[in-house]
Amino acid sequence: MALPQALPVKLSPEDAGYLSLTPVVVQQMALRDLVELMLGVTGKDPARIADLLLRGALVSGATRFRWQGFRADLADVMELLASFPDDDPRRPFIAGRCVRVALCGPHGRIEISRQAGARRRWLRKRSFWDALMEEAAQTAPEYREYSYKERADCYRLRLTQTAVERLRRQASLLAYSVLEERVKAGGFETIDYYVTRD
Repeated sequence: MALPQALPVKLSPEDAGYLSLTPVVVQQMALRDLVELMLGVTGKDPARIADLLLRGALVSGATRFRWQGFRADLADVMELLASFPDDDPRRPFIAGRCVRVALCGPHGRIEISRQAGARRRWLRKRSFWDALMEEAAQTAPEYREYSYKERADCYRLRLTQTAVERLRRQASLLAYSVLEERVKAGGFETIDYYVTRD
Protein backbone atom coordinates (compact mmCIF):
# COMPACT_ATOMS: atom_id res chain seq x y z
CA MET A 1 0.00 0.00 0.00
CA ALA A 2 1.39 3.43 -0.97
CA LEU A 3 2.16 5.95 1.73
CA PRO A 4 -0.59 8.51 2.38
CA GLN A 5 0.11 12.06 1.20
CA ALA A 6 -1.39 13.52 4.39
CA LEU A 7 -3.01 12.33 7.59
CA PRO A 8 -4.94 13.79 10.54
CA VAL A 9 -2.50 14.53 13.36
CA LYS A 10 -3.31 15.55 16.94
CA LEU A 11 -0.99 18.22 18.30
CA SER A 12 -0.71 18.88 22.01
CA PRO A 13 1.87 20.46 24.32
CA GLU A 14 4.27 17.84 25.67
CA ASP A 15 3.58 18.99 29.25
CA ALA A 16 -0.18 18.45 28.90
CA GLY A 17 -1.22 16.11 31.71
CA TYR A 18 -4.24 13.91 32.39
CA LEU A 19 -6.29 16.81 33.80
CA SER A 20 -4.83 19.51 31.57
CA LEU A 21 -7.18 22.06 30.07
CA THR A 22 -4.82 22.63 27.15
CA PRO A 23 -6.78 22.00 23.94
CA VAL A 24 -5.66 19.29 21.55
CA VAL A 25 -5.57 20.51 17.96
CA VAL A 26 -6.27 18.14 15.08
CA GLN A 27 -4.96 19.12 11.66
CA GLN A 28 -4.22 17.52 8.31
CA MET A 29 -0.46 17.24 8.03
CA ALA A 30 1.53 16.29 4.98
CA LEU A 31 3.36 13.02 5.59
CA ARG A 32 6.54 14.63 4.24
CA ASP A 33 6.38 17.33 6.95
CA LEU A 34 5.85 14.72 9.66
CA VAL A 35 8.75 12.60 8.40
CA GLU A 36 10.97 15.71 8.25
CA LEU A 37 10.37 16.16 12.00
CA MET A 38 11.40 12.53 12.54
CA LEU A 39 14.64 12.94 10.57
CA GLY A 40 16.07 15.25 13.22
CA VAL A 41 15.91 12.29 15.63
CA THR A 42 16.38 9.24 13.43
CA GLY A 43 18.45 10.43 10.48
CA LYS A 44 17.76 8.64 7.22
CA ASP A 45 17.05 5.29 8.86
CA PRO A 46 14.05 3.73 7.04
CA ALA A 47 13.44 1.08 9.71
CA ARG A 48 13.26 3.68 12.50
CA ILE A 49 10.98 5.92 10.42
CA ALA A 50 8.69 2.95 9.67
CA ASP A 51 8.65 2.09 13.38
CA LEU A 52 7.60 5.65 14.33
CA LEU A 53 4.87 5.64 11.65
CA LEU A 54 3.54 2.40 13.12
CA ARG A 55 3.68 3.71 16.71
CA GLY A 56 1.75 6.83 15.76
CA ALA A 57 3.50 9.20 18.16
CA LEU A 58 6.39 11.66 18.08
CA VAL A 59 7.61 14.38 20.42
CA SER A 60 9.38 17.26 18.71
CA GLY A 61 10.42 20.24 20.80
CA ALA A 62 7.53 21.07 23.13
CA THR A 63 4.88 19.41 20.95
CA ARG A 64 3.52 15.87 20.90
CA PHE A 65 2.24 14.61 17.55
CA ARG A 66 -0.19 11.65 17.48
CA TRP A 67 -1.85 9.90 14.54
CA GLN A 68 -3.41 6.56 13.70
CA GLY A 69 -0.34 4.35 13.35
CA PHE A 70 0.05 2.41 10.12
CA ARG A 71 2.42 -0.16 8.68
CA ALA A 72 4.65 1.41 6.01
CA ASP A 73 6.49 -0.60 3.39
CA LEU A 74 10.26 -0.06 3.75
CA ALA A 75 10.66 0.44 -0.01
CA ASP A 76 8.09 3.27 0.09
CA VAL A 77 9.83 4.84 3.10
CA MET A 78 13.20 4.61 1.34
CA GLU A 79 11.72 6.30 -1.75
CA LEU A 80 10.36 9.14 0.41
CA LEU A 81 13.67 9.53 2.24
CA ALA A 82 15.53 9.77 -1.08
CA SER A 83 13.70 13.06 -1.72
CA PHE A 84 15.31 14.70 1.35
CA PRO A 85 18.79 16.28 1.21
CA ASP A 86 21.87 14.26 2.17
CA ASP A 87 25.07 15.36 3.88
CA ASP A 88 27.42 16.88 1.29
CA PRO A 89 30.92 17.70 2.60
CA ARG A 90 31.86 19.12 -0.82
CA ARG A 91 29.49 22.07 -0.36
CA PRO A 92 31.45 25.29 0.18
CA PHE A 93 30.68 27.54 3.13
CA ILE A 94 28.76 30.60 1.85
CA ALA A 95 28.50 33.30 4.52
CA GLY A 96 25.70 35.11 2.66
CA ARG A 97 23.45 32.06 3.04
CA CYS A 98 24.11 31.63 6.77
CA VAL A 99 20.83 32.03 8.72
CA ARG A 100 21.82 31.04 12.26
CA VAL A 101 24.85 30.37 14.42
CA ALA A 102 25.30 28.57 17.71
CA LEU A 103 28.17 29.36 20.06
CA CYS A 104 28.81 25.96 21.68
CA GLY A 105 30.66 24.91 24.78
CA PRO A 106 30.57 22.42 27.63
CA HIS A 107 27.83 24.38 29.41
CA GLY A 108 25.40 24.79 26.52
CA ARG A 109 24.66 26.71 23.35
CA ILE A 110 23.96 30.34 22.57
CA GLU A 111 21.70 30.48 19.51
CA ILE A 112 21.82 33.65 17.40
CA SER A 113 19.68 34.16 14.30
CA ARG A 114 20.97 36.34 11.48
CA GLN A 115 18.19 38.83 12.24
CA ALA A 116 19.23 39.17 15.91
CA GLY A 117 22.96 39.18 15.19
CA ALA A 118 22.79 41.66 12.30
CA ARG A 119 20.75 44.21 14.21
CA ARG A 120 23.04 47.14 14.98
CA ARG A 121 23.11 49.36 18.01
CA TRP A 122 22.53 53.07 17.61
CA LEU A 123 25.33 54.76 15.65
CA ARG A 124 27.30 51.53 15.17
CA LYS A 125 28.57 50.68 11.68
CA ARG A 126 29.23 47.04 12.49
CA SER A 127 27.08 44.28 13.91
CA PHE A 128 27.95 41.18 15.90
CA TRP A 129 26.93 39.17 12.83
CA ASP A 130 29.77 40.90 10.94
CA ALA A 131 32.18 39.71 13.64
CA LEU A 132 30.89 36.13 13.38
CA MET A 133 31.29 36.11 9.59
CA GLU A 134 34.80 37.58 9.89
CA GLU A 135 35.80 34.65 12.12
CA ALA A 136 34.57 32.28 9.39
CA ALA A 137 36.51 34.24 6.74
CA GLN A 138 39.77 33.95 8.71
CA THR A 139 39.54 30.17 9.25
CA ALA A 140 37.16 28.24 7.03
CA PRO A 141 34.63 26.24 9.08
CA GLU A 142 34.58 22.49 8.43
CA TYR A 143 31.49 20.72 7.15
CA ARG A 144 29.62 18.63 9.76
CA GLU A 145 26.22 17.52 8.45
CA TYR A 146 22.89 18.48 6.99
CA SER A 147 20.52 19.52 9.80
CA TYR A 148 16.92 18.54 9.07
CA LYS A 149 15.78 20.61 12.05
CA GLU A 150 17.39 23.77 10.69
CA ARG A 151 16.90 22.80 7.01
CA ALA A 152 20.50 23.84 6.48
CA ASP A 153 24.04 22.51 6.24
CA CYS A 154 26.01 22.82 9.47
CA TYR A 155 29.65 23.93 9.50
CA ARG A 156 31.80 24.07 12.64
CA LEU A 157 34.61 26.46 13.49
CA ARG A 158 36.88 25.58 16.42
CA LEU A 159 37.91 28.76 18.19
CA THR A 160 41.28 29.67 19.65
CA GLN A 161 41.26 31.37 23.04
CA THR A 162 42.20 34.60 21.23
CA ALA A 163 39.13 34.29 19.00
CA VAL A 164 36.87 33.62 22.01
CA GLU A 165 38.19 36.76 23.74
CA ARG A 166 37.75 38.77 20.53
CA LEU A 167 34.08 37.71 20.27
CA ARG A 168 33.47 38.40 23.96
CA ARG A 169 34.77 41.95 23.50
CA GLN A 170 32.60 42.45 20.42
CA ALA A 171 29.46 41.26 22.24
CA SER A 172 28.76 44.94 22.95
CA LEU A 173 27.73 45.17 19.28
CA LEU A 174 24.65 43.05 20.04
CA ALA A 175 21.39 45.00 20.23
CA TYR A 176 19.92 42.67 22.85
CA SER A 177 21.39 43.04 26.35
CA VAL A 178 20.49 39.51 27.51
CA LEU A 179 22.27 38.01 24.51
CA GLU A 180 25.21 40.37 25.04
CA GLU A 181 25.62 39.21 28.65
CA ARG A 182 25.50 35.54 27.66
CA VAL A 183 28.23 36.03 25.02
CA LYS A 184 30.36 38.10 27.39
CA ALA A 185 30.16 35.30 29.96
CA GLY A 186 31.93 33.10 27.42
CA GLY A 187 32.17 29.37 27.92
CA PHE A 188 32.00 28.60 24.20
CA GLU A 189 34.67 26.81 22.19
CA THR A 190 33.13 26.40 18.74
CA ILE A 191 30.70 28.13 16.40
CA ASP A 192 28.17 26.15 14.38
CA TYR A 193 27.09 27.99 11.24
CA TYR A 194 23.81 26.95 9.55
CA VAL A 195 23.81 27.63 5.82
CA THR A 196 20.72 27.13 3.67
CA ARG A 197 20.78 25.61 0.19
CA ASP A 198 19.28 27.10 -2.98
